[in-house]
Formats: sequence, C-alpha cells, structure tokens
Amino acid sequence: MKRTHLPLNALRVFDAAARHLSFTKAADELAVTPAAVGQQIRALEDVLGTVLFKRMTRNLELTPEAERALPALRAGFLEFEESVRILQDAQGSKVLTIAAPRDFTAKWLGPRLAAYAADHPELRFQVEPADGGVDFTQANLDVAVTYGPTPDVEGLHGKPLGDGAMVTVAAAGSDPARRIEHPGSDWPNAPETVDGVRVVLTVADAGLALDAAAAGLGLARVPALIATSAPSALITTPAGHSPHAYWLVAPTPQWRQAKVRALVEALTKTG
Repeated sequence: MKRTHLPLNALRVFDAAARHLSFTKAADELAVTPAAVGQQIRALEDVLGTVLFKRMTRNLELTPEAERALPALRAGFLEFEESVRILQDAQGSKVLTIAAPRDFTAKWLGPRLAAYAADHPELRFQVEPADGGVDFTQANLDVAVTYGPTPDVEGLHGKPLGDGAMVTVAAAGSDPARRIEHPGSDWPNAPETVDGVRVVLTVADAGLALDAAAAGLGLARVPALIATSAPSALITTPAGHSPHAYWLVAPTPQWRQAKVRALVEALTKTG
C-alpha cells in the first residue's frame, strides 16, 4: 500500500480499540462515539481484507492477524511521535540565522539585534554576510535582509525596513565639490562627475561611503537607515527617495515561524 493511501486515522482507532478491547472505551479516549469507532474499524477491515476483532457477546477479542500486526503498528506510532518531537524542537530553536549586507549589519542591524537580545536573552543570533545576494535553497537561513525593489519571487515573503528615503551626509567643513559614490546610491557606476560635482572616491557600499564622509572626504548619498548611525557631528540632509529599499525576506516556512515573526515585528516597528 502506498504511503499516501495509508488509513492513519483508522489505524489510530484500531490501536485504541485493541488496547481497551472495547469500542466504548476507545471512543472515550478518542472523544468520538462508539458508533464512529465501529465504523472506522469496519472500514479498515474492508480496506485490509482482514478481520481485526472477534465480536464476542460482552467484549472483543483480537484475531491472530491483528495480534501479529500490533507490535509493528505501535512501533510505527512511536516513530511518528519522535518525528513530531524533532520537528517541534526545530520550531522551538532559540537560534536565529540572518543574512544581511555587511554595512547594513554594522550600521543598523547590529545595534537593534543587541537591543532585541537584551529583551530576549534566550535567543542566539548567527549573522552571515549577504553582499552577493541570498539563496535560501543553499543556506540554512531563517530570514535575510536584501536591498532592492519590492521582492517579486513566488513563495518569498517580504516586509520593508523604511521607505527608501535617501540622505546626503558630509562632515562639517567638507568641500561640497567632492562626491563619494557607491553602488545603490542611484548614481551611475563609477562616474567622473555627478550633477557637475567631481567624484573623488568610489567605495563598495553605503557604510564605507558614510565612513568616508565622516572622515571629511566629501559628500555621500546613502540610505537614510544607514545614516541613523552617523556621528552627531555629521551634517545630514534629505536627498529624495530611491526605488530601492531594505527588505526583510524569507520563504513561507521560515516566515511562519514564531521566532521569525517576532523578530520581523520588532525590527519593522523600529525601522
């Protein structure tokens, strides 16, 4: 018999009736009526082509075939119970594995994970770099942070962190004729000038651009979320919105986990 055709509910009823040798007591255990137990047993006997019980005047007796089958059946139920326990242990794991761009982890995510961990001391976090993109099929991830447009992948859930706001940052006294460029700034790749202003430095990410601006190397346009960690001496001015934003994303199974839902709620609430 194929696994998909196994009459698991009827087998559970058979196990209960065999332990009690009574349809009535089995019905009490299973919270159904004795008639329902009898129907399940008769249906199972029809499927198997085997009589399971000898119906005596006042009680039931197992047939020899039923007695031989019960040890294997009960061993199987024990294996099912162990499998469920293992799955529940996984759901109750206190480890959250997160993939995120390095600069985002350093400038925004890290401090917020620290605050979240202070309120949830039972949790442990594992953060992995996601600068080259995220592949949930190749990594044991609970959730990831990506930067881009609205995720449009079947089976992938996402919630934005912020609204794509951009800011220009510069140290006091910085030459406004010097620009710092980075991928994701909405400027062309490695341009010589932007809006007539010379690009003097190109760096790998927004975090490095922020650091370079803080060092007085010029003006940088970065996501507003990244700039929340900027030194107070840094001059920050609004610079419009990007079509890209930071997103918390995960496939459906991970997204449904209680620990992931709680983290997403906490991070988006402070986003």
